Amino acid sequence: MPSTERPQNVTPADSRNRDDFERVLRLLSEGVMEVEGLIPWSSNATLLVTIGTGDESTLAIYKPQRGERPLWDFPHGSLGRREVAAYLVAEALGWGLVPPTVLRDGSYGSGSVQWFVEAQEEASFFTIQDDARYADDLKRLAALDVICNNADRKAGHCLLDVEGRLWAIDNALTFHVEPKLRTVIWDFAGTPLPARIVSDLKRLADPLGEPREALGRALERLLSRQEVAALAQRIRDLISARRYPAPGPYRAVPWPLV
Repeated sequence: MPSTERPQNVTPADSRNRDDFERVLRLLSEGVMEVEGLIPWSSNATLLVTIGTGDESTLAIYKPQRGERPLWDFPHGSLGRREVAAYLVAEALGWGLVPPTVLRDGSYGSGSVQWFVEAQEEASFFTIQDDARYADDLKRLAALDVICNNADRKAGHCLLDVEGRLWAIDNALTFHVEPKLRTVIWDFAGTPLPARIVSDLKRLADPLGEPREALGRALERLLSRQEVAALAQRIRDLISARRYPAPGPYRAVPWPLV
């Protein structure tokens, strides 16, 4: 019988154990998936699954392509790929804000599979926005949403795990070529970008740098060429501005807020 013990939680981005991290990714990519049940109140089909290999297993969130609700502005069937792309961008920056996410086949076809965050029930962006312990991570998340053009950063998409680490989930409405930033995180609007964030963005924007090359190859399999080019332009624009943007003329917050 496989063990029901979950792999260890991924530790914070600046000091995490890479062996544990790679172990989680292998489980998500290669493990046998069993559906546990449907997650209620989700806009699209969202399933809680157990994924196991041998004597280890983990819980994950599986969003099959065939369960996506059609949208007028995002190509149907593309949301899972956008979830994976957001994870890859966050990892390339070294920020570790998005739970490990892969694209694979499951019981209902291809879809995104994301490591399940055992979250504190009452925690959301609104409960931590004034907590100094999360200031740096929230500044990184706000910058990540700018460059990924996140059209749906709700407060409830900001989770705290049982160890108090911040995770950003539900990153499907991202990478549109048109400006669509809708977020509850406008706290930093008009303020300077921290130097460390500028440095991380520059490393990713370097056309000769390995992070840029590796990310570009991966994103080409997930997004359109125009979407990848728009991402690169948003990174350059944010570096040039060195400030968080202010809300645009379009609707700038998601609904519902949580």
